[in-house]
Amino acid sequence: QVQLVESGGGSVQAGGSLRLSCTPSGIISSIYCMAWFRQAPGKEREGLATICTNIGSTYSDDSVRDRFTISQDKHNKTLYLQIDKLRPEDSATYYCAADWRPTSTGNRFQTAHYIHWGQGTQVTVSS
Repeated sequence: QVQLVESGGGSVQAGGSLRLSCTPSGIISSIYCMAWFRQAPGKEREGLATICTNIGSTYSDDSVRDRFTISQDKHNKTLYLQIDKLRPEDSATYYCAADWRPTSTGNRFQTAHYIHWGQGTQVTVSS
């Protein structure tokens, strides 16, 4: 089993930055991919960025790549998400996810692929 705990969320003004963290525990050697998702009120959970063993980082689209940076500590697999130039529309609950199975690029951004989820960390951006 793997447990995930996110931290680093908060309230910031537009234009600011945040660095989110996701600390895994348990059988972390089994983790193949980790990912960041977010969910705004009334919207579906959307995948933002992933890091997978032997693949590295991928982003859901260029607009995410421009302001979001995913990284990982290779020793303890702590996952990070740096968000720059925050906008009010970035306000959401940000979730970390992990899974042990290799999968296609498209599936890495699908919630259905991931077995393990954190409880989420709230990000609120004011204009």
